[in-house]
Amino acid sequence: MARRVVVALLGPVHWSPPGVDLAEWRAALAEDVIDLLATLNEVEVAVAVTPADRALADALVWPGTAVYEVAEPTPNAVFAALEGYDQAAVLVSDVPDLPALTVGKLLRPLTTRPVAVAPVEGGGPGLLGVAVRLPAPEWLPTLELDTATPAEARANAPRPGDVAVTAGWRRLRGPADLATLDPAFEGWEATRALLSGSARPA
Repeated sequence: MARRVVVALLGPVHWSPPGVDLAEWRAALAEDVIDLLATLNEVEVAVAVTPADRALADALVWPGTAVYEVAEPTPNAVFAALEGYDQAAVLVSDVPDLPALTVGKLLRPLTTRPVAVAPVEGGGPGLLGVAVRLPAPEWLPTLELDTATPAEARANAPRPGDVAVTAGWRRLRGPADLATLDPAFEGWEATRALLSGSARPA
């Protein structure tokens, strides 16, 4: 069986709901994503940050979770830092209610394709995540998760089909995204607590 890792990339967050501190919002989003990844089967879980955000990662990870420091918050930098894995997926950290099934769908094409990308639901800018067979193909461009598109990921591929496009999900980057959160959906406890104004669980 292939050794696989899913990495939460704690990149910058540029928006928070009115009255919510941006740093606390970023930490709550990241905490929920890390907690979600911890429930996945048949994959290892890690977190990646730039050196300036190492303290944030250390405060949120489960014991034994690997934390990778990367020079820039891109999937490419994370892929280059990984050793000993056959497949890897890098996900954004502003998707606290991401269904675990969506992560599985991002990894599934790697049995036949070298790269898979998950777009932002609704066609917004950026990507939800990128998965590759390691080592990552040399033709894969540096992808900024806030702005990259599936077309950009495919730009230098030998064949367009080398990059699979999988199921998307929306990211919490503005008021319209916030309105789509489903209170009945399990998970996203830290984000839910922050939005409700209650104290976050210890």
